[in-house]
Amino acid sequence: MAENTEESAAQQAALPVEDPNKLTNARVLANLRRMFGEDAFTDVDEPYGLLTITTTRERIHEIIQKLHQDEEMLFQFLTTMCGIHYPDHEGKELGMVYQLHSLVHNVRLRLKIFFPIADPVVPTLTDVYATANWMEREAYDFYGVIFQGHPNLIRILNVEDMDYHPMRKEYALEDGTREDKTDLFFGR
Repeated sequence: MAENTEESAAQQAALPVEDPNKLTNARVLANLRRMFGEDAFTDVDEPYGLLTITTTRERIHEIIQKLHQDEEMLFQFLTTMCGIHYPDHEGKELGMVYQLHSLVHNVRLRLKIFFPIADPVVPTLTDVYATANWMEREAYDFYGVIFQGHPNLIRILNVEDMDYHPMRKEYALEDGTREDKTDLFFGR
């Protein structure tokens, strides 16, 4: 009898253990698709276990507002939101990344949207999360994303008379005219 117990334990140990993070992400994704429809999300991925999905700027406010208010999901903490710039992605040069956290369930979710640099308008989330105010001003300041409905969309870290957005990849990282330094020791 003891041998059977040991064999059974060895067989169970050999079985692959399902990653609880994957199970949670699958449950969250199923809820999202149930709430908003199959076509609301594209590019579903799980880098480092973080459920990451892409949607559209037309739906982002609705989705985040419902996730914040939903009694089951409880994504009531906006961890961060930031701008991104991919100059080679025609028609989708600019984007925003929103990271939400359900403190009750200890679940994180990353949402992305992309839009043309010629039309950088996105709805504000200041009516959902008070912390979005500062983050949206930062994205405006550094990337030029205009948040429609923001109560005070002005620069927050750069000088107000600056006429460009310094985090866009259209600007050189370093001053190419400098002669006082050598790149010999820096691998460049």
